[in-house]
Amino acid sequence: MAGAMLLPALLDFADGNDDYRVFLGSAALIGSVCSLVAVATRGQRIQPTPELGFVLVTGVWLVSCVVAAVPLYLASIGLSVADAMFESVSGLTTTGATVIVGLDALPRGILLWRALLNWLGGIGIIGMVLLILPSLRVGGLSLFHLESSDRSDKMLPRVQQLASGIISIYLVLTVACAVAYGAFGMDDFDAVAHAMATVATGGFSTHDASLGYFDSDGILLVATVFMLLGALPFVLYIRFFLPRQFQRWQDPQVALFLWITVICTVILITMRLWHNDVGPWDAFVSSAFNFVSIITTTGFASEDFTGWSHAAVGIFFIAMFIGGCAGSTSGGIKVNRILILWSVVQAGFGKLLRPRSIQPLRYGHRDISADGVQSVTIFISLFFALLMIGTGALATLGLDFVTAFSGALTALANTGPGFGDIIGPAGNFAAIDDHALWVLVFLMLVGRLEIVTVLILLSPAFWRGR
Repeated sequence: MAGAMLLPALLDFADGNDDYRVFLGSAALIGSVCSLVAVATRGQRIQPTPELGFVLVTGVWLVSCVVAAVPLYLASIGLSVADAMFESVSGLTTTGATVIVGLDALPRGILLWRALLNWLGGIGIIGMVLLILPSLRVGGLSLFHLESSDRSDKMLPRVQQLASGIISIYLVLTVACAVAYGAFGMDDFDAVAHAMATVATGGFSTHDASLGYFDSDGILLVATVFMLLGALPFVLYIRFFLPRQFQRWQDPQVALFLWITVICTVILITMRLWHNDVGPWDAFVSSAFNFVSIITTTGFASEDFTGWSHAAVGIFFIAMFIGGCAGSTSGGIKVNRILILWSVVQAGFGKLLRPRSIQPLRYGHRDISADGVQSVTIFISLFFALLMIGTGALATLGLDFVTAFSGALTALANTGPGFGDIIGPAGNFAAIDDHALWVLVFLMLVGRLEIVTVLILLSPAFWRGR
């Protein structure tokens, strides 16, 4: 994080903006503290335990968010502590909601830092989901447990190689996206900043009008393609390049995710042609871009889609819950959990009709363990419980019901825009008071860390005997 701060420092220095001192000073302070801790603990060995894993994951993300907020608070843009923390958490959790108005006039260093937060958060999410959470049996992710303990079907010889493969693919997608943006008219800075936010499905833009600022169908189509690529399991890309591996690993969530995207996009196109005065091409581009932006939880916008029709708003509302695939940078409930829950429902119906039958639980060609079913059930139950609690808390703090409910949902699902005049696609979170922002910060962080990872730390049983 300290090293990343040097990039906006260099950019602000080149632009003659005094904020380079903020980034440089923050990098020096944070880098020095972390180096001292690293030296002081060098050579120490700690026995890894599940309890340590939960503390480590939550602690690293929370500290990273605080660290990332330091230059935002100290910079010349005048953010409060709550504003800076909200922007930091929104960036690292790839939510994409913002409290900053006037992005077009901001120093490029701040804009680059926001894009870097999206990009770093995206790769951090993939690593956490594929390398850490499966071993903690969180959220039904054990199906994606591909590290060294999975010796019967080991994809790469070592965890480090898996991590290297993920990082390489992430870099390639980012560079390819930036080049594509540049080919359709973005300048170099905008292309790089938006590429980092697109592949990370983060949604931070350098303009208040988001990608609608560029008024380019080509740019919207490029964003649509790379948002979809960012929302697919990154393991899929690694399997594709390994001999005889791609055929051995068919993930049903990918097919369902793509089918949902295609069907809902076609419905939106039809409704736009029927209800709105737009041509077929414009209906296709705007429908595909905005729906993919929401279902992948990226949060880019080209226009205020809440004005299309009530039916269109309903489709976007459902998409906010669904999210992308597990093992990607997307948020939401995720398609794999929906498939597992559907398998449980089918087995339950089968048991009611034939009480003595054995109803297998399957995810594609794999059996679903009892732990997996329990993890998914706990996650979905807690998701809706937190959604209700968050909505109640925000409403108590003075927000109207639509803003409170969609704000809690967009924070918990890490989507970005909500609904209504305040936080809809044409608005932002600048008008939300500090107390409500802290509620949203909590929901964003909890949602990004698969809920259980954070909430288990609030259980007295977790600390008993520690």
